[in-house]
Amino acid sequence: MTKYREILRLNSMGLSQRSIASSIQCSRNTVSEVLQRANEKELSWPLPEDVVEADLQYLLFPEKAQASSRKVPDCEYMHRELAKSGVTLSLLWSEYCENCRLGGEIPLMYTQYCNYYRKYAATTKATMHIQRKPGEQMEVDWAGQTATLVDRDTGEILPVYIFVAALPCSQYAYVEGFLSQNQESWISAHVNAFTHFGGVPKILVPDNLKTGVEQSSWYSPVINKTYQEMAEHYDTAVIPARVRKPKDKPSVEGTVGIISTWILAALRKNTFFSLSELNEAIADKLDAFNRKPFQKKPGSRHSAFLDEEKHTLQPLPLTAYKSINNL
Repeated sequence: MTKYREILRLNSMGLSQRSIASSIQCSRNTVSEVLQRANEKELSWPLPEDVVEADLQYLLFPEKAQASSRKVPDCEYMHRELAKSGVTLSLLWSEYCENCRLGGEIPLMYTQYCNYYRKYAATTKATMHIQRKPGEQMEVDWAGQTATLVDRDTGEILPVYIFVAALPCSQYAYVEGFLSQNQESWISAHVNAFTHFGGVPKILVPDNLKTGVEQSSWYSPVINKTYQEMAEHYDTAVIPARVRKPKDKPSVEGTVGIISTWILAALRKNTFFSLSELNEAIADKLDAFNRKPFQKKPGSRHSAFLDEEKHTLQPLPLTAYKSINNL
């Protein structure tokens, strides 16, 4: 087998291709081809110690690796299984090796096995789909941009605050407008979102806002009592995003920006005289938004939700939550 690691190491020392070929006893053409492929793949010395020659052959010359007698893993199956709670590449590789043993086939080494999946993920953007486990989280926030209503009697312009909830795995979203950002609206928005999704995630990830969190803290924020009661009613947990860490809830942060354009901007020329009228229009735009095809992968938020996430949500309780203050 060609000594790929040694070629890269000697090249990093500034040796000529002729000297490298002489040192490892191969042709200059081989050295030139390896260095050209390494440059294309942006591989350079030093390499991680666990990267062996077989891994480099797969990375630099995948067409040669494909011709190997070792069993090629089913990357689509791996992707589906990784979306399940507790499943790791290490576990899947162990199962793969056992299946190879039973079938009398030769398995790939662990690093090669992982490389197959990484290549698949990079090609299909699959990793975008499993940053969170299905049914694990629901990210929630108020959009910075507001909609408006017109009072029929006075002509006064009333601001409407937009609540956004997003499921990170499928990126499926829920949007609703409210006349206030008070606690009652916040709780109602969650209840309606659960109903819209037809189930409840294991974790709620709100921003550190007063309607959800009474005392903001980097490590131990104090959850609003009513919000906590609602979470208990739906058998879910509230884990607020850290202060000034929008990446803790990237799906909703991204969805808020998209919705500001896709829904609110699209409705900017419409005049609404009631909240129900506005929310009906929002619901129509939201459905179109969720069914809009992804740009870089097949399907839509709606299809991804139905195929991969809806069945993983916890069931709704028999009755919707109602705050004692509202009884």
